[in-house]
Amino acid sequence: MATTTPSAPASEGTQTSAPLNMTHPAITKVREIMATQDPLPAGLRIGVVGGGCSGFQYSMSFENESGMMDKVFTFEDLKVFVDSTSLMYLNGCVVDYLETLEAAGFKFDNPQVKSTCGCGSSFSA
Repeated sequence: MATTTPSAPASEGTQTSAPLNMTHPAITKVREIMATQDPLPAGLRIGVVGGGCSGFQYSMSFENESGMMDKVFTFEDLKVFVDSTSLMYLNGCVVDYLETLEAAGFKFDNPQVKSTCGCGSSFSA
């Protein structure tokens, strides 16, 4: 399995590093998917929502603008919107995109996670 490193730190105003990072393969895949959308979204929303076996699940969706309580981070010109509540659960998280012979998808490497469910689709913090 290939490993990837996070992209250069995101920028948010004068902030030098983001609590959330994305690898180059993840950014590339998001851009590829965004290019198929009509109209072209302004950016990607990453969040944590209640649900699943263990209590929380990750969510990803395209957005046309940021919300009032959002922090906006930029990774290689890709805007990422994160609401302030989700940010607590994503501190130190790295989002990657992996393709193998068995599966392909986004992977969240999150140091805030205390446990995950058996199927791996939800977590507790």
